[in-house]
Amino acid sequence: MWTGYRILIFSSLLTEIWMERQYVSQRQVDQEGAFTRNHTVLEGTRFKRAIFKGQYCRSFGCCEDRDDDCVTQFYEANALCYCDKFCERDIPDCCPDYKSFCHEEKEWPPHSEGCLRDGRHYEEGSAIKENCNSCTCSGQQWKCSQHVCLMQPELIEHVNNGDYGWTAQNYSQFWGMTLEEGFKYRLGTLPPSPKLLSMNEITAPLPAITDLPEFFVASYKWPGWTHGPLDQKNCAASWAFSTASVAADRIAIQSKGRYTANLSPQNLISCCPKNRHGCNSGSIDRAWWYLRKRGLVSHACYPLFKDQNATNNACAMASRSDGRGKRHATKPCPNNIEKSNRIYQCSPPYRVSSNETEIMKEIIHNGPVQAIMQVNEDFFHYKSGIYRHVKNEESEKYQKFRTHAVKLTGWGTLRGAQGRKEKFWIAANSWGKSWGENGYFRILRGVNESDIEKLIIAAWGQLTSSDEP
Repeated sequence: MWTGYRILIFSSLLTEIWMERQYVSQRQVDQEGAFTRNHTVLEGTRFKRAIFKGQYCRSFGCCEDRDDDCVTQFYEANALCYCDKFCERDIPDCCPDYKSFCHEEKEWPPHSEGCLRDGRHYEEGSAIKENCNSCTCSGQQWKCSQHVCLMQPELIEHVNNGDYGWTAQNYSQFWGMTLEEGFKYRLGTLPPSPKLLSMNEITAPLPAITDLPEFFVASYKWPGWTHGPLDQKNCAASWAFSTASVAADRIAIQSKGRYTANLSPQNLISCCPKNRHGCNSGSIDRAWWYLRKRGLVSHACYPLFKDQNATNNACAMASRSDGRGKRHATKPCPNNIEKSNRIYQCSPPYRVSSNETEIMKEIIHNGPVQAIMQVNEDFFHYKSGIYRHVKNEESEKYQKFRTHAVKLTGWGTLRGAQGRKEKFWIAANSWGKSWGENGYFRILRGVNESDIEKLIIAAWGQLTSSDEP
C-alpha cells in the first residue's frame, strides 16, 4: 500500500514539473505572438519603445501578479522582457529596470557611456540646448556654455515673490536668447548725442491748468487719432518705431483727425540717409531730421519687412520738393495694394522740460511725447503693474543697461508696492501686444525711474494751409 502511495506522489510531482516546463516553454515559444498582441492592445502612450530606447518598465508601466501582456521588447538582447511580478521566478525574465522602477528604488541602471538629463539617457557627443546655453555630452558629463540668458526663471521668481508693485513673466519670443542678444536686437536707440542733450528745454505757452486729472490716457481724449504699439521683433530700431508713432499721433491731433494714418518705421529704417544702421541701432535726432527734411509715408504704404536682414531691403521710396518745403512721392507704395503715397512731415523737434508737471501739460494739450529710457535685464520680463528696476544678487554680477525709446501716452495713480499710493506714466513699447499690458507698460512717475524723464522730445506736424482742417 505504501508503495502505491509513493508512486502516486512521485507521479504528481512529475506532472507538476512537466506542466511548469510546458508553461515556460510555451511563454518562450509564443514571445513573438505575445509581442504582436501586446502591440495591438497597448498601442499609443504605453508602447513607445522606439522613443524610450534603454527604458522599459519606466516607460511601459508595471503590472500586478502574473500578466502575459505586460511585456515589451528588450532591444539589447533582441528578446522580450516582462514587468509583472511573475518575472521574478527561478528563471527571471524581468526587464533591466524592473526592480529600480517597479519597486520604487529610485535608481537608474548604470550606463557605460553617455549622459543623463531629466531622466533621459543621451549618447556620447549628443548636444542639447537649455534656454540660451548649448550643452554637449562629453566623458559622461555635460559641458555647457555659460551665457547669461535674457529670460531668467530665477529673476521671475524673485520679482513675483517680492512686493515690488509689478509682475514678471517668461516670454516665448525671448526664450533662447542671451541677455546680450536682447540688448542688441530688442532695443536699438543710440545714447543721446551731446547736441541732443544740449537742447534747451521749451516750456510752451499752454493754458493755465490748476488741477491736472489724476488719470489721463491720450486715446481717451483723442479716440482714433493715436496709434497702438507695433512689434520691432529682432530689429534694433526703437529709434524709428517711437519717432514714427509720436509723429503720427501729433499730426492726427493737429489736423483734428483729417490725417490719422500711422507712419512707417520701415521708411525710416530703410531710407534715413545718414543713419545707415537700419536694424543695427540709430539715433532719434537723425530720425527727426529725416521727418522734417524728407518725410514719411504711411505704415500701410510701406509696411515692415518680414526679413529685415534681406539684401533687397534698400530704400523703396523717393520724393521731391514742390519748392515751398512740401515734398511729394515720386514712387508708388512698396505695398501695391495701398494707393496713397502721401508724404507726412514734421517741424524741428523740441525738448520738453523734465519736470513732471510740464510733461503732463504737454501730453494733455498736444499729444504723446517721446521718452528715452535705460533698460535693465528685468524690464524684458515685465507683465503688469508699475515698473521699477529690481536688483538681485545675479544682476549685480553683470550690471548692464542700454538705451531704448518709447512713447508716453498718459499717467495715473494707483496703489503699488507695499500698498502705497504710487504715481505712474503709461508708455507704449514696440515689442508687440503680447508683451506687457497689451503692448504698454506703466512706470514710476516723478522720480526719473530708469531715466524715463531725463530726455523728452516732441514735434509739430508740418501742415500747409491746404492741410489745415
